Order: sequence, then structure tokens, then C-alpha cells
Amino acid sequence: MLPSRVPAPARRRPSAAVLGTVGACLLAVAAALLGATAAAHGTGELGIPSAGTATLLRTVLFGALAVHLGALAATALSRTLPGRPESAPRGWTAAASVAGALAAAGQIVRLARISDLGLVETYGTREGGLLLLTANGFALAACCAVSRRPALAAAPLALVVGAEALRAHPEAYSPAVGAALTAVHLTAASLWCGGLLHVLRTMRLWRRTAPVAARALLGRYARLAGLLYAALAATGTCSALRRLPPDVVLTSAYGRTLLAKLVLVAVVSALALGARRRLVSDADPATAHRRACRELVALAAVVLVSAVLTVVPDPHWLSTR
Repeated sequence: MLPSRVPAPARRRPSAAVLGTVGACLLAVAAALLGATAAAHGTGELGIPSAGTATLLRTVLFGALAVHLGALAATALSRTLPGRPESAPRGWTAAASVAGALAAAGQIVRLARISDLGLVETYGTREGGLLLLTANGFALAACCAVSRRPALAAAPLALVVGAEALRAHPEAYSPAVGAALTAVHLTAASLWCGGLLHVLRTMRLWRRTAPVAARALLGRYARLAGLLYAALAATGTCSALRRLPPDVVLTSAYGRTLLAKLVLVAVVSALALGARRRLVSDADPATAHRRACRELVALAAVVLVSAVLTVVPDPHWLSTR
């Protein structure tokens, strides 16, 4: 009698969530590489060398800052909750700051290549020096993240914010005002995006063992997010009014990208408002968690478009030519 054939073990197929995540990442990379070129199409503006690479690196830099700075803020919020569980999600802060340092270093290499300078000579330029300061700030933040006092990372991250604010405003017209607005805007955006990410990860860990604490954490974050939203709206409006002449809103890459960002911010606002209303009316933290996840996805798109906005040309020359 022939032995029966042993069935082969079934192969595990990738879940829909994994496939969706991979697809979203590929779409984000494509949008980063092509975004600045697409926005400038037909505007007559000079092309930015390696604009796609710059956008991708700046997206990583902004994301790294948000993950680390937001985790610090969300951790501080969770510690104020009475009766909170001792468990916490696995830290991503050190890896995020390493990624930020590498992204800043990549921008230095790009700057050296397009300027036909050596690395040492690149450090001597204004942009190269600020990028070096950013890379060192992220490296110090990564060291703080793995130390016994991870909260000390706030200081080097503030250095990163300051360097980025100065780097983004080399223009002759009121650069100090622009840098101050950018510093506040970038800090508020990082706290909003990164804070929500850490809160959602903590809620996922707590929602079965401590649903009350999970819901309370999201509620406290929602109050903080309201203040951050006000700061973002005020600084974003002031920055747009001082940098974008009204007559080139539709004919400049900056204006087109800014309009796309405003549309995404409106979507984020609607999602955030819906999540906050659900938090008030529904005691189940899982429902609010799902709605806040949608808000986080939209915020990630805002971060990407913001990176494009820092790469496209200054629109003032179109208005004055």
C-alpha cells in the first residue's frame, strides 16, 4: 500500500494591511520624486537640480523630527494620567533620529554634487553649515534617546528646528520673520503628527487592558492638538501672505503646492473634528482609534507636500519680472 502524500504546508499570503502599507510607501516615494517637477510644469520657472531627491530627503527629515519630538510630548502626556498602565510601545525615537541625520547628510552630499564643491567646502556655505548642524542635532538626539534620560533629546531637536528654519529662509526680505514663523510652524506640525502617532500606538497597547486610560490619553492629546492647530493656522497664513504674491498663486509651483497643502489640511481638519466628536459620543476607544488613524494618514500626506513646498522656487521673481 502506497503511503499517503503529506500535504505541503500552506504558504502565508501577505495581508491586505501589509500590501496597502507597501503600496502607500511606493506611492509616497513616487510623489516625492515627481512632486516638484509636476508642480512647476508650465510655469516657466527654472528647474531645481535633483528636486526629487531633495524632496525625498526632506520628507524623511520632517518625518524623523515628527516621530521623535511627538513621542517626547505624548510620553509626557501619558505620565499625567492617573492609574495608567506601566507598559509603553517600543521606542522608535533613536531610529527616527538616525534616519534624520542620514537625510541631512544626504542633502549635504547632494549640495556638494550640484555645486561642484568638496564636502569641506560645502560645510563652509550657509546651507551646508546649517545642514551639518541639523545632522549633528539629530545624532545628539539619537544618543539621548538611548540614554537614561531620553527627554534631554528636546534640546538637540530644538537645534534642528532652528537650523531648518534658518535654512528655509535665505531671502533678502525679512528672513528673521520668516525663520521665526517657520520655527513655530515646524514645531507645531511635528508635535501634531508625531504626537498622534505615539498616542495611537499607546492606545493600541492599552485599549484591551486599560480602555479608560486609552480614551483619556486621546482626549488629552485632542486638547493639545487644538492649540497646535491654532498655531499652525496663524503661522501658515502669515508665511503664505509674506511669501506668495497674489498674482502668481496659480502660475507658480509654490502657489500650486500651497493650494494642494491647503486642501489636505482641510481634509485633516474634517477627519480630526469627526474623531473628536466620536470620542465624546462613543465610550469605545477602538472607534476613535480608527478615525484618528485616518487623520494620521492624511497628516503624512501633508508632511510630504510640505517637503515639496520647501524645494520649489521662491515665487517672487515671477511676480516682479
